[in-house]
Amino acid sequence: MPVAPTSRPTVALVGSPNVGKSTLFNRVTGARQRVVNAPGTTVELATGVWRAADVDLVDLPGAYSLLARTPDEQVTADTVGGAAHDLALVVVLVDASAVERSLYLVGQLAHAGVPAVVGLTMRDVAAARGLHVEPGALARALGVPVVGVDPRTGAGVPALVMAVRAALTAPQHLTPPRAGASDGAGDVWADAEGLFAWVQQVCARAGLTGDARPAVRTWSDRIDEVLLRPWIGLPVLLAVMWALFELVTVAAAPLMDAVDGVVNGWLGGVLRTVLDPAPDWVGGFVLDGVVAGVATVLSFVPLMALMFVAVALLEDSGYLARAAFVADRAMAALGLDGRAVLPLVVGFGCNLPALSATRVLPDARQRLLTGLLIPLTSCTARLTVYLMLAAVFFPDSAGLAVLGLYVVSALLVVGAGVLLRRTAFRDLRREPFVLALPAYQRPRLTSIATTTWVRVRSFVTKAGSIVVATLSVVWLLMAVPATPGHTVADVPVEDSVYGRVAESVAPVLAPAGFDDWHASAALMTGFVAKEVVVGSMAQTYAVAEPEDPTRPGDLGAQLRATFDRTSGGAGAAAALAFMVFVLAYTPCLATLAEQVRLFGARWTASAVAAQLVLAWVLAVAVFQVGRLL
Repeated sequence: MPVAPTSRPTVALVGSPNVGKSTLFNRVTGARQRVVNAPGTTVELATGVWRAADVDLVDLPGAYSLLARTPDEQVTADTVGGAAHDLALVVVLVDASAVERSLYLVGQLAHAGVPAVVGLTMRDVAAARGLHVEPGALARALGVPVVGVDPRTGAGVPALVMAVRAALTAPQHLTPPRAGASDGAGDVWADAEGLFAWVQQVCARAGLTGDARPAVRTWSDRIDEVLLRPWIGLPVLLAVMWALFELVTVAAAPLMDAVDGVVNGWLGGVLRTVLDPAPDWVGGFVLDGVVAGVATVLSFVPLMALMFVAVALLEDSGYLARAAFVADRAMAALGLDGRAVLPLVVGFGCNLPALSATRVLPDARQRLLTGLLIPLTSCTARLTVYLMLAAVFFPDSAGLAVLGLYVVSALLVVGAGVLLRRTAFRDLRREPFVLALPAYQRPRLTSIATTTWVRVRSFVTKAGSIVVATLSVVWLLMAVPATPGHTVADVPVEDSVYGRVAESVAPVLAPAGFDDWHASAALMTGFVAKEVVVGSMAQTYAVAEPEDPTRPGDLGAQLRATFDRTSGGAGAAAALAFMVFVLAYTPCLATLAEQVRLFGARWTASAVAAQLVLAWVLAVAVFQVGRLL
């Protein structure tokens, strides 16, 4: 179990997707929770302390069955079945509006032999459909306590606490199916038939048969009749995706600038005064290394928070499932769930929140595949580089050149997705698209705020430490002189260790037409953040950074001379190759740190190596073909 050993018993929340499990978890644990990965996997788990019940609570991935088809379901199956001795109790949530479907999982849990308490959720949805499920009758049929609970409002939570405490004192087990639920042994079909028969018996004992389950057409059904039609659903989906794109490109920018101004401006000014008596290198390290790293991390907090809130609103309202349905056919070519359209579209605004948006995907392998494709989406930070070089080398068709790069980006996503599906992700089977559409509901802001706070805090503490440490190392490389006659923190870039590394890297870029340390130094700086590539070029050329990238001034003249020289007169081809390299190579440091946090260092390192090779091959191909035209 991914819970630190404590004196408290461990309780697991189990249930199918969209049953209210995570909402209940957020309500009972509040901010006393953290996000971890299940050991040896990229499956995220939320763990926390349920103080009212005095237990450690684990929110297991949603599962329809313990016969796992995905890594997420496998984690749930392993935790409940293979590591049952670590669990004191399972709280399994049953959807009152679809009791039969939920009871299939309950029957498998009964076979696992774990003490259980049942929480009956979605009672308001069931009532709207004319269904009434009596908790007492269901409890008698199952042999364990059943408590009606509304995770969104908190109704029934005190009763659930009492039931959990009582069950920990005197454990009660679910009445198992006589034929035995399928646990991976024996005849799967026979076990399934026995389990279905058991579900029918439980429903009969609880009075959930025949006329007790009338079909009522709800307002959710009426909306879906319109919204799930392609000619209406697609435009609505495009409008939602556009709104998300605007959120990460326009709405977040002033907030990010404000945070950066406070940290680098106000805090930097205070520290500059305090450190004034200290040696220059101390102030430089603190301000340009540590504080700059902290500012980078904190400036992303508003962006991440906005994205988490937006995704939670879509998910909590029930629309996200509809978006997946509408977009599923388009994503099928990549073997992905329809929900993958959300992070991929957001990636063209900013790769960092797009990675975080992969959490909406139901399968860890799909989240990983999508997370590897996102860096190939051309974020807006790269746009400044495109605009400047296009203005210098393609003044009459700058717009067309930039548009072409975005087309290349989309083609790279599709091509890389197909290639990965045939190689590293051959095991990713795309199951027939079956999705239970939850009823439309009013999002609960308290739950959304809790989720946003926990995930932003996780990003700051985990990914933030990587960003700060790396930027501090970059500052040291730029501050330490590589030639005599300079002092630490008072050295031109070309004479620093950083400059010498750039000079050693430059010959590798010769086949792409830009064998020059200014270009390689800018690309190295772009590894930290793509938006500083132009500033890095201006610094290395000792000219003013242009305020408008489409009017590069002196910097444009310097770049024209450099690219013409290194390319043998084919400066435009070399510039285009440089832009393609910027498009395809590694994303910014914050994005890489988030990849490490979500998917681990091994996958991130492999992705970085693959993207560098891809960027080099594409840049060389573009230059070698372009110089002949």
